[in-house]
Amino acid sequence: MRMQVCSSYRRRCVGRLTFCAATVFFMAFYGLSYAQENSIGYRIADNLQQRGISQESAVLIIAALPIVELRGAIPVAHLMGMKPFKAYLISIAGNMIPVIPIILLLGPLTRWLSKFPGGRKFFDWFFERTRAKASLVEKYKAVGLALFVAIPLPVTGAWTGCAAAFLFKVKPVFAFIAILSGVMIAGIIMSVISVMGWVGFLIAVVVLGVLLARVIFNILKMKSKSAV
Repeated sequence: MRMQVCSSYRRRCVGRLTFCAATVFFMAFYGLSYAQENSIGYRIADNLQQRGISQESAVLIIAALPIVELRGAIPVAHLMGMKPFKAYLISIAGNMIPVIPIILLLGPLTRWLSKFPGGRKFFDWFFERTRAKASLVEKYKAVGLALFVAIPLPVTGAWTGCAAAFLFKVKPVFAFIAILSGVMIAGIIMSVISVMGWVGFLIAVVVLGVLLARVIFNILKMKSKSAV
């Protein structure tokens, strides 16, 4: 029985470590990919500035877009020479602009558009996709929502977080607080990666290595106890 518990624990640890390693790698890759002049976020921001819009407003706008959000806006702001803390605050503000309208209007909009075949098909696909990606929200509600939004990866931002909050019936007030918390954490992560580049990535790897060592120690400790 103890050997079965140990084996189950080991499998969970390996799974979690694999997820953490993949998350760290993709966060670094995703952030650095946006810190390039050929990225979609930079192209949009540059086009806006050419039309006379200020740098700050351009960053605010792209942070509000679902295809960029904060995780893309911060690297773009850094590439444009904006100070990190300023970029952080503006990107948070921009990313949170659509949150309240989405939280309040997604339900009525979904019910109305679902009356049409195309709308029903789209929302069935969209919510099924969200459900598959947002198991944390389904299990832990508001806390899971904050963690879900905090991981700066594709389809885990504020926009998808609003959909997950609606899908899993998180109360609007708690959903807003959770999404804001997640956006702030994601902003810190993206700021570190943007400012420090691959050095920030290596720091994350070191942290993950410490975690790995701790998990291995716990596995060996459990194994030694089960052998007694």
